[in-house]
Amino acid sequence: MSTQTAPLAAHVAVEPDTQKAAYAKVFWRIVPFLMLCYVVAYLDRVNVGFAKLQMSQDLNFSETVYGLGAGIFFLGYFLFEVPSNVILHKVGARIWIARIMVTWGLISGAFMFVSSAPMFYALRFLLGVAEAGFYPGIILYLTYWYPSHRRAKIIAIFMSAIPISGIFGNPLSGWIMDSFHGTSGLAGWQWMFLIEAIPAIAIGIAIYFYLDNGIRDAKWLSAEHKAVLEYEIAQEEQTKEGHHSVAGVFADKRIWLMSFIYFCFVMGQYALTFWMPTLVKATGVVGNFHIGLVSAIPFISAVIAMNLIGRSSDRHRERRWHLVIPALMGAVGFTVAATSTSTMVAIIFLSIAAAGAISCAPLFWSLPTAFLAGTGAAAGIALINSVGNLAGFVSPYLIGFLKDLTGSTQVGMYALAAILVAGAAAVLTTSPKLVNK
Repeated sequence: MSTQTAPLAAHVAVEPDTQKAAYAKVFWRIVPFLMLCYVVAYLDRVNVGFAKLQMSQDLNFSETVYGLGAGIFFLGYFLFEVPSNVILHKVGARIWIARIMVTWGLISGAFMFVSSAPMFYALRFLLGVAEAGFYPGIILYLTYWYPSHRRAKIIAIFMSAIPISGIFGNPLSGWIMDSFHGTSGLAGWQWMFLIEAIPAIAIGIAIYFYLDNGIRDAKWLSAEHKAVLEYEIAQEEQTKEGHHSVAGVFADKRIWLMSFIYFCFVMGQYALTFWMPTLVKATGVVGNFHIGLVSAIPFISAVIAMNLIGRSSDRHRERRWHLVIPALMGAVGFTVAATSTSTMVAIIFLSIAAAGAISCAPLFWSLPTAFLAGTGAAAGIALINSVGNLAGFVSPYLIGFLKDLTGSTQVGMYALAAILVAGAAAVLTTSPKLVNK
């Protein structure tokens, strides 16, 4: 922060109306747009779950083949996550996020040409490489604008894009597959991949012209509002004790604990997003569009829960129990849904599972961002996200393998419940003084 802005910041930081106006401008300028980006990102990442309803039969894929293909995305994601986020920190979000979105849009559209398991695996891997850095890049980007005591609510709003993509994406995917099936000699799942890839390319181009790299670049903010925002960020940076080098991040035991916690929570999240259509179909719901509508119900509950819990976490500046309770909700939801033979009961407890498991992710990021700073924050967030998202590989493959082995998804659901409990227990080993900010 320059000496010119410091006195002004010190003066206006205590003015609630000025501060409120500054953050309102930031919110409406960047958060809805970032949510739109993530809705598209998540839809292109998990629409393979809907494609499975037709594609597996057309291409003779077993549950294990599908699970491996769904999960192999995260191997490419894992390998390129840290370097991608470090590049973003150096070159700026505007250029790098635009590059990410355009690249993954092109690859996502190429899925319409899949004709074999090896080709399916290769494209899923390349999609992971292309998208690597997007999500942790956005989390890092939000730390440029919001201090930690405002961040849980904002990240929860941003990550509402996950259930929103399920609410609207599942019925949309089902409608495309039913309505376009056979048009121009293409299957419904091929049309779905093609149509749903177009927004990623278009929004990627828009990012280059719309997004600002940080507070100083925002021409839509007044000098006074910039000073308010910079002052709050500068105050927080002074309290952080995290490593500021990439090498230091890899040596920090706290980072590996955070990676384990996030891994546990992502296991539950991706079980829902990849397998929800299959789980709903197993309860007796018929027709891709109807499966999509019913699949949206648990995601609606997740939107409500994650925003209420995020607001509560910020208001009380308490992070640990606001993570533990949703994780245990997810475990209970998976356990009961796995044993139910009633569609209504299964959907109710899948909704509880979604409200709990999906709420964990935005709330989790209040933990590591409370102590990471500088380049260390770029590398640390990316490392945690890449290790944690290996669960995106393990989760669908594990459920697919166990379903082929046992003929049902019950054992896999029980395993997910146990993993969520382990994550909740790990959260309680963190220091309240470190994370409750």
